[in-house]
Amino acid sequence: MSSNIKTLFEQYGGVMRTKELNEHGFYDRKIKSLISEGLIENIRRGYYQYVGDEDFAEMAVVKKLFPDGIICMESALDYYGYTDRVPSAWHIAVDNKSSRERFSIEYPIVKPHYTCSQKLNIGLSEGLIDGVTVRVYDRERAICDCMRNRNKMDAEVFSDAIQGYLKDPNRNTANLGKYATLLHVEKKVREVIGIWL
Repeated sequence: MSSNIKTLFEQYGGVMRTKELNEHGFYDRKIKSLISEGLIENIRRGYYQYVGDEDFAEMAVVKKLFPDGIICMESALDYYGYTDRVPSAWHIAVDNKSSRERFSIEYPIVKPHYTCSQKLNIGLSEGLIDGVTVRVYDRERAICDCMRNRNKMDAEVFSDAIQGYLKDPNRNTANLGKYATLLHVEKKVREVIGIWL
């Protein structure tokens, strides 16, 4: 039974919604039984995760719960190798009209960054984290976000991010300038990065 459940959950990246479980013949009583047997757990209303020896990648869970989210800030810096610190939460950008309640979950730990819809897709790219294709801000957007949030960031993380970007052969300074204008951080970018370019 448990191997069948695991296989089923694997098809959905480790997380299934009530509707998806229902489609496979698992209704209320069966779902409660799986929970009591310790095979699955409820991670958010209407969302269940398989519990086993081999945990599914957290990123798969984040993507399933927040398909509209974009990996940003410290999580994006970590993805590009601009910081040595592993973020304590998954930083994701979402539309500022998003419900705050949906982020009240114990696992995985997620830190939402509410962004106005006009700026949400600036620098949107795709990446592979833990084998999962995700929406992630590109290098230049990640750096612009650092500029916008400099006072809220750890000074060392900020400094490492800038140095990491400057050493990155894949950086695109034309995009950096374009995004800086759109995100109103041109002056900060010129002050911090301009002298090095």
